[in-house]
Amino acid sequence: QVQLKESGGGLVQTGGSLRLSCVASGLTFSSYSMAWFRQAPGKERDFVARVNWRGDSTTYADSVKGRFTISKDNAKNTVFLQMNSLRPEDTAVYYCAVGYGTTSGGYMYWGQGTQVTVSS
Repeated sequence: QVQLKESGGGLVQTGGSLRLSCVASGLTFSSYSMAWFRQAPGKERDFVARVNWRGDSTTYADSVKGRFTISKDNAKNTVFLQMNSLRPEDTAVYYCAVGYGTTSGGYMYWGQGTQVTVSS
């Protein structure tokens, strides 16, 4: 049974930083690409960033490029999302996922999400 558990969300002021973590179990973590998505109230779930199975290739949404960094630690079965220079429009529930590509349809396993709130 695949399980993904996110942590690290919270309330931060504009310009602040947060580091999200997602620990995976029940799968051969080193064989899979991982991604972060986010969903704001009343909006669709949007792609944020992805990292390949080795952790040496990344892709970002234009809205977070240069501010967010995704990384993968295969020894710890964990994927991270370092978020800097946060803006109110980054407020959302952030989900980690296992799969491929930059659309939610390519991902078969999801965590329960962690809330990020950026105050202005």
